[in-house]
Amino acid sequence: MSAPTAPRAGATANEDDFDLDRDASRTVRRRSLRLLGNLLSPHLKKLAIAGVLVVISTLGQVAGPALVAVTIDRALPALLERDDSGLLTLYGVLYAVAAVAGGLAAGAYIRQAARIAQGVLLDLRRRVFRQTQRLSLEFHETYTSGRIISRQTSDLEALRELLDGGLTGVISQMLLMVFVAVSLVILDWRSGVVLACAFIPAAILTRWFQLRSQVFYREQRTASARLIVKFVETMTGMRAVQAFRRESTTERDFGGLSDDYREANLKTFGLNGRFQPGLMLIGNLTVTVALAYGGWRVLGGTMEVGVLAAALLYVKRFFQPIQQIGMFYNAFQSAAAALEKVSGLLAEEPSVVEPKRPTPLPEPRGELHLDHVRFQYGDGPTVLPDLDLHIPAGQTIALVGTTGAGKSTVAKLVTRFYDATDGHVRLDGIDVRDLSSTDLRRAVVMVTQEAYLFSGSVRENIALGRPDASMAEIEQAARAVGAHEFIEQMPDGYDTDVNKRGGRVSSGQRQLLSFARAFLADPAVLVLDEATSSLDIPGERQVQHGLQTLLADRTAIIIAHRLSTVAIADRVLVMAHGQIVEDGTPADLIAGDGRFAALHAAWQDSLV
Repeated sequence: MSAPTAPRAGATANEDDFDLDRDASRTVRRRSLRLLGNLLSPHLKKLAIAGVLVVISTLGQVAGPALVAVTIDRALPALLERDDSGLLTLYGVLYAVAAVAGGLAAGAYIRQAARIAQGVLLDLRRRVFRQTQRLSLEFHETYTSGRIISRQTSDLEALRELLDGGLTGVISQMLLMVFVAVSLVILDWRSGVVLACAFIPAAILTRWFQLRSQVFYREQRTASARLIVKFVETMTGMRAVQAFRRESTTERDFGGLSDDYREANLKTFGLNGRFQPGLMLIGNLTVTVALAYGGWRVLGGTMEVGVLAAALLYVKRFFQPIQQIGMFYNAFQSAAAALEKVSGLLAEEPSVVEPKRPTPLPEPRGELHLDHVRFQYGDGPTVLPDLDLHIPAGQTIALVGTTGAGKSTVAKLVTRFYDATDGHVRLDGIDVRDLSSTDLRRAVVMVTQEAYLFSGSVRENIALGRPDASMAEIEQAARAVGAHEFIEQMPDGYDTDVNKRGGRVSSGQRQLLSFARAFLADPAVLVLDEATSSLDIPGERQVQHGLQTLLADRTAIIIAHRLSTVAIADRVLVMAHGQIVEDGTPADLIAGDGRFAALHAAWQDSLV
């Protein structure tokens, strides 16, 4: 975006801010329209067919009043004066044909529009899900899960209402208004002038409604998103809510957000309560004026009765679509606000990008080198000022230090969840920026404290990194880390459903399953980020053997506070303020008088 220009003479700061906000709104609106056009472009042929069908349907509706006019003014006199029923039969047949053709075309149009709408929604739903998986960890650490859920649920639901109601409603209604106005002018241009005069206040009222509904519906979507975020956060953190007796506080907060959502809805309903009656009043007054003016002309002999009847039908029919368009505009504003949010999500770019010409890594060895790496999160303070670290292939190192020392940041850089601000992170001499994500994820695997298990069987969770693994390979991985025995004791063995987030297994068992998953993936580099910190002493002992098996013959980075886990490392690095302040074997550092020796002494005292 270009830099803002200097304020014009006489402009206030508030006016400039308004101009910038207006420019931003235009940008967002153009982005939303581009997305909508992109979604509709694969359906152009279907849209063309739908366009033909809606024209036929509208012509069938518009033909009715004109046929009524000629029936009254031509067919009835012929029947009364000459006893000739031919014209009456002809116009009756034409009226029936127009009605049937219009009805059939309308039905076909509704089905065609529904297919287009569902195709667009399917494409958009897939895009949103694909985008959330494509975006980097930085995005997910700042963009709450509740907001993402809101994009995938309530926002897409608002778009569904727009597409279902819009394609089958507003397009046909607008076309009907145009055809009715043209037909009325052709039939009797003076009645057309009456309609044109009435259209001016109707257009002003609609514009007034449009401007205010844009603001109100955007507020409604924001209030809805905040409500969903609060609900998701509370349900996700229910254990903490109940443990700290925060039920009343969260209930009060949720009640406040619910009240905000109610107020936002009341604003939109109040706006509709003024718009709809206003249109009805304008329409009824126009019919009254058209009747009075037309009746005066009929009495004066300058207008036929059939033309008056048709003109009244046309005038009344003209205002019916305006009311329906007003009702549609409610859904349109809600969907427009939702489309802005969805298009904003889809416009996000990952901070970690795939290389255009990746360097192949067919046989990774696991040698790591952080070459004078500097890193900071966004515009925040520098976390790693100048880290230079070499880890030979096959070596197990442990990173220890106080919270905020930069240990987890090192893990995120090695796994390329983030890119270094300056310097290079190299795997086997290749900058990780030059590796494809497929090669990098195959070579480097991280096991975290959470040890997340997905809904599904034990077998599916172990095979997460290698879905094509055989049952024998899955069982071998479980045996290697000591998980086979407790899996066999589960109700259905390896086919047991672990339930939501692994609720059927203990923390130690869940960690062993994550070790089996990593063992089956067989990476060259394994990163353990606080992988045993949530375990009690018996649970930790349960996973120690599995951990030693897992680390054999591969490069490993262990981030841990528990020194029992650190003891299995070949080398210990003590970090402080993003720098390595101690480096050596566990035995050498314990024998010294540095920070690690102090930590080890404190840990020994805690065991007594």
